[in-house]
Amino acid sequence: MKIRFKIQGLDCANCAAELERAIQKLDGIESVNISFITQKIDIEFDETRREEIMQNIKKTIKKEEPDVTIEEI
Repeated sequence: MKIRFKIQGLDCANCAAELERAIQKLDGIESVNISFITQKIDIEFDETRREEIMQNIKKTIKKEEPDVTIEEI
């Protein structure tokens, strides 16, 4: 399953790259692409574990970049 989110509060391209690497390491994530310029994040993951994976994504974002929020579009 692939979902796109609007990402807010991201300060720099380096922060986006670090966050992308952190999310990519999560179990069940197939691919992740964060665009600092468009402030969008595309995540492809195992849809049978959607709830668990979404919680882990949000937890990782808060840990890596506490001021960043995501909203599904």
